[in-house]
Amino acid sequence: MPVVVQAEAPGDERGALLAFLEAQRGGIRRAVHGLTEEQARSTPTAGELSVAGVLKHVTVTEASWLRTFRGIDVAEEVKRAEWETSFRPGEDETVEVLLAESERVGAETERAVAGLGSLDETFVVPPAPWDKGGEFSWRWGLLHLIEEYARHAGHADIIRETLDGKGAFDLVFETGAMPEPDWSAFGGAPGGGDTPRD
Repeated sequence: MPVVVQAEAPGDERGALLAFLEAQRGGIRRAVHGLTEEQARSTPTAGELSVAGVLKHVTVTEASWLRTFRGIDVAEEVKRAEWETSFRPGEDETVEVLLAESERVGAETERAVAGLGSLDETFVVPPAPWDKGGEFSWRWGLLHLIEEYARHAGHADIIRETLDGKGAFDLVFETGAMPEPDWSAFGGAPGGGDTPRD
């Protein structure tokens, strides 16, 4: 979980996919909520990831995939530079700037999907050292973006909880993304705490 994704209108596959994609985006955006710039850039776990770095990476990745979906090519050196810096925000890439870029790229993806005749429309993924590439549907592309965001939302959860003990549900309720339920109706929060952990 940690937010409820409402059921799509009957037959609205693209609406369902976009809703789940936005739910995962939201998880990463919430992970920076209330942090100082120093905290957002800190790397408190065994890895080298920061919450701000995760936010930048998924946004850069979504923008890159959107270019691929649309058949827009860029020079290899541009792709390499994007990849090499995608986990490291620059000095001018504050949390506010990163959040605004996340919103912009997310809105661009939604507009592109809304303009499709069908999710069966295809794009070509060029070959890479780890995959032969080929022709894929926009449906596959959206599922891949959900996978990418979900993986990194988990990273962001761990980093954030290491920083100040706040879990994903804490941030969901704190930001108003979802109202906190009356846990007493269910015998208290799972695990005996105030809120669930997953």
